[in-house]
Amino acid sequence: MSNISIIIQREFNERVRKKSFIITTILMPVLMIALMVAPALIMEYSGSETRHIAVIDQSGLVAPQLENNAEIAFESTELDLDTARRQLTDRFGVLWIGADILENPSAVKLYANSSSSLSVESAITGQIEKILETEKLKAYEIENLQQILDAVKTTVTLQTFRNDKSQEGESQAQSSVVATATGYILGFVLYMFLLIYGSMVMQSVIEEKNNRVLEVMVSSVRPFDLMMGKILGVAAVAVVQVVIWGVLIVGVGSFVLPQLMPAEAMAGVEAVRQGMPDAAAASGMDSEMLQALAAVTDLGYVVKIFVCLLLFVFGGYLLYSAMFAAVGSAVDNVQDASQLQMPITLPIILALLMMLAVIKDPNSPMAFWFSIIPFTSPVVMMARIPYDIPLWEILLSLAVLYASFIGMVWFAAKIYRVGIFMYGKKPTLREMLRWVRYKS
Repeated sequence: MSNISIIIQREFNERVRKKSFIITTILMPVLMIALMVAPALIMEYSGSETRHIAVIDQSGLVAPQLENNAEIAFESTELDLDTARRQLTDRFGVLWIGADILENPSAVKLYANSSSSLSVESAITGQIEKILETEKLKAYEIENLQQILDAVKTTVTLQTFRNDKSQEGESQAQSSVVATATGYILGFVLYMFLLIYGSMVMQSVIEEKNNRVLEVMVSSVRPFDLMMGKILGVAAVAVVQVVIWGVLIVGVGSFVLPQLMPAEAMAGVEAVRQGMPDAAAASGMDSEMLQALAAVTDLGYVVKIFVCLLLFVFGGYLLYSAMFAAVGSAVDNVQDASQLQMPITLPIILALLMMLAVIKDPNSPMAFWFSIIPFTSPVVMMARIPYDIPLWEILLSLAVLYASFIGMVWFAAKIYRVGIFMYGKKPTLREMLRWVRYKS
């Protein structure tokens, strides 16, 4: 254990003291916030210039009711279609509407003078569909039709409560939108951690093997101790990063954010926590936003999420880094490792794909089993945890994951002790499996 602890300290200090670690640790929370805010900013500031479209309306029904906006400006023209297409080249395009548009909704054609886009076409068809629906309703000769439509238009806000969690009154409402967003972010974080830190172990082994450092070290340290020290040393770096992020987010969410929020917003958040939807609605804020703020500022919820994140990051990393270390010991350069590491990276990619399907139905049999299988459980289970799944499923997943790590370390150590002395030849998977059967 003394040899392993020395190697752990070496690996840990070597990486923690790098500027890249400090920069990544500080910038990652900022980057995650930026990724969440970026889509809204892009939508806000990505507006293009107004597109002018000439309209030839043979029906006489649609053109007078088309409305201009920042994206499209409609201009009626008396020119025939061929002349308009030939002369109006300074316009974005020519929109032709047939005389039988009411009976034939497909009698609409756009002749664009440059590349069109989905947003432009959707904006045009959306307006025409609304106009045609209104014209068809007029045939029923209903008085005050628009007032009636406005009066019957209703928006339903659904609040979901867990009956299996509390049957004595209403507990805090559960937001599927918040759970989905949180699950997606956590699953993606696990995906990046497994690839980045697992590859870090493999590259470290390859570098030390090329520099002949391993030959010197194994003269005084067993190959198993060397591999375990390297794995646990890099694991300690990952754990430190997660702990720092957790402390930052817990501090901001529990202490800083409540001080910055308006009193009305905090009153709505407290109402959501106490299961009082009417009081929350009185704050005037969107219910999903209130539930998101309630989750972020809930100390117990955030701590639970980061404890689970820490456990699955550590367990998933241990499982995959053992395999990456075995691959690194068997080759002389990163290029040769690319083929051998494919069987390792495929389950991680599969886990990411399964995560996208699992968040649609976190309680499906597929979601359950992929969150128990150790090769996919870190990513998939972290995507399910925000949905408040039963505790026994989390504990079972962790037990299987850590038990699998023990078996994988034994398997990888068999390859590692042979691979670190092999030079000049890239072994096949069959040869690596043969190394496992070699006697110590």
